[in-house]
Amino acid sequence: MGTRVEDPNSVTPRLSQAEYRSRLRELPPSAKLVAKILETDGPLAQGELAEESLLPDRTVRYALNRLEDCGLVEARYSLVDARKQVYSLTV
Repeated sequence: MGTRVEDPNSVTPRLSQAEYRSRLRELPPSAKLVAKILETDGPLAQGELAEESLLPDRTVRYALNRLEDCGLVEARYSLVDARKQVYSLTV
């Protein structure tokens, strides 16, 4: 999973709700659960997602990889702890 360093002058294109739902439909249940949690509580770190979802860390990592591959999630370094990444939806 690659981490992008964001250019402060760039604008990340947002997905329409229809496109978001279309891409999400093809993903496994764990990815859908992680996306739903990010929708309501995001942005969150991987550990926080594991706590909220009650899924194992490996399953959360897999879900995040799938979501990122589909362009539904973006990762950024945490402002609180630069060792961690926080994830948010691209919607």
